[in-house]
Amino acid sequence: MGESVRAERAVAEFDRDIAVSRVDATTYVAELAPGWVVGGGVNGGYLLAVIANALRAHLPSHPDPIALSAFYTSASTPGPAEIRIQTKRDKGSLAVATAELWQGADLRITTTATYADLDGLHAKSNGFERVTATEPELPPLEECVSSTTAPEGVKEFVPMLDRFELCVPKEQFVWGGAEPSGEAVLSGWFRHRDREPDPLSLLQVLDALPPVTFGLGLPGWAPTLELTCHIRHKPAPGWLRVTHSSRNVSGGMFEEDCEIWDAEGKLVAQARQLARLPRA
Repeated sequence: MGESVRAERAVAEFDRDIAVSRVDATTYVAELAPGWVVGGGVNGGYLLAVIANALRAHLPSHPDPIALSAFYTSASTPGPAEIRIQTKRDKGSLAVATAELWQGADLRITTTATYADLDGLHAKSNGFERVTATEPELPPLEECVSSTTAPEGVKEFVPMLDRFELCVPKEQFVWGGAEPSGEAVLSGWFRHRDREPDPLSLLQVLDALPPVTFGLGLPGWAPTLELTCHIRHKPAPGWLRVTHSSRNVSGGMFEEDCEIWDAEGKLVAQARQLARLPRA
């Protein structure tokens, strides 16, 4: 499959599943893993991480994703995929490129991305920080319910639940029997099974939790129409705290805002997506 583009930690399941190989100057190929399926397609955050890995290989002097906006044109399926990249800028402190993910004749995702060196950006900021967002208040891990205890029927519908561990407050474990709260909010502790978080994995985490519509009594797969992700910092090792919320359900769609906080209490990533209401 050509020159393999892998990090040294490729033994980790996530890194193996987002691996890409270069075909020519602008094209990369990947094998979308079946373990990341949710409902009627492959998880959008995982797909964005695959694209981001190809972009990282394509922009070696700008290693970190900073902002990515993806439009999902059709549901992806496990199997071969091709990522086609066009560089718009690759100089100075920033690189900008577009990337499309194709499966055969079907366009699955079109993405515009800005890449940089996070360490370099932080050095230029002289450490100035002003964050008014607040960390989600979560019970201790031992008092939360793990996604590993989800009913088998749920795991069959969402195989990717076996790729990570999500621990949520008992009252939010709606897909495991808790009553809907009536609020479009979902928060929990998160970690991938066999690796520490980094900017690439944060892209998957930003789309990993069940739709917040579960809290409104509307369970099911909610297809993403558009997803925009911002990576602020490289996360510290350890559990992440993730929170999703929505203010508006209207016109058969809802927006979902996500924030990720690392083990040191730092806001490391944010996202907003527009999704359709869940399909049964």
